[in-house]
Amino acid sequence: MAEKIMNSYETIFIMDAGIDEEARTKLQEKFTSLIEKNGTVEAVDEWGKRRLAYEIDDKTEGYYVLVDFKAGSDFPKELDRQYRITDGILRTIIIRKEDK
Repeated sequence: MAEKIMNSYETIFIMDAGIDEEARTKLQEKFTSLIEKNGTVEAVDEWGKRRLAYEIDDKTEGYYVLVDFKAGSDFPKELDRQYRITDGILRTIIIRKEDK
């Protein structure tokens, strides 16, 4: 069987800053464990609460988390789907990093 090709990605998700710390921690753990099940987490960088460039759903602040990971090419689509159906997530982006 051929070895599965793992691509490098980074994702940033912005959580609602109005939710309590316990709920934010659970959301962050939910997504990092989902990534770990489908690939490998290389780094998690919590940027914390920051002002949004523009209002999203009448909110002016969000809690930013950056995750670098490796996964197969089919996984980012599923990760994006999970982001969209999860309450408390304001915005997300998933970017494939170029191999060096």
